[in-house]
Amino acid sequence: MTAYVRSAPGTYVWLLILFISTVALHHMSPAFEQDFLRQRSTNIHELSQNPVRVLITSAMWIDGGHWVPYAILYSVFHAQAERWIGTARWLAVCVAAHVLATLISEGALLKAVRDGIAPHSAINTLDIGVSYALAGVIGLLTYRLAIPWRQLYLLGVLVFYGIPLYTDRTFTDFGHFVAVLIGLACYPLVRGRGKAWNPKETLAALRG
Repeated sequence: MTAYVRSAPGTYVWLLILFISTVALHHMSPAFEQDFLRQRSTNIHELSQNPVRVLITSAMWIDGGHWVPYAILYSVFHAQAERWIGTARWLAVCVAAHVLATLISEGALLKAVRDGIAPHSAINTLDIGVSYALAGVIGLLTYRLAIPWRQLYLLGVLVFYGIPLYTDRTFTDFGHFVAVLIGLACYPLVRGRGKAWNPKETLAALRG
C-alpha cells in the first residue's frame, strides 16, 4: 500500500489537502461555510474578479464534505493515470480539464444569463470541487486500455456523462462532458507511454 501511494505522489498529496479542507468544513457553521466556499467558487462573479485565485482554490475543496468517495475515485483513476504517464503530464491533464472546462461551462452560463435563459443570480452560484479534473483523467484513461476494451470503456464514459447532460442540461453537466473531451484531446501526452493494458491478458496471467 505504501509503495502504491508513493508511486502517485501528486494524487495523494492532493487527497491529503482535500482531507484537511474537508475536516475544516465540518467545523464551520452552515451559513459561514456557504459564504466561505462562495468566495472560493469559480462562478462568473469570482472569475471576473480573481480568476487565478479561484481556479486554484476551488480545486482544494469538496462541496458536501464527503471525502471517502473521492479517496476511492482518486485511487482508481488519478493514481492510475499518474503512475502511467508521470506526475508532470498527469498534472497537466488535470489543470487543462479543470481550467478549460470551468471557463467553457461558465462562459456558456454567462451567455444563458445574458439571453434571459438563466436567472441573473446564477452569476453567484456555488461552483467548487475537483470533478472536472477527475472527468478529464477518466477520459484520458481511455487510451490506457487495449482494443476492444478501449471502445467499451469510452462508450461507458460517454453514456455516464452524456445522460445527465441530455436530461438535466445544467452548466456542471456540460462542464463534465467538456472535461471528458479535453481528456481525450490530451492523447499526445500519452503517445508512446508503453503497451496498452489488456484485462484479458492480466486474467490469463493470474490463472496461470
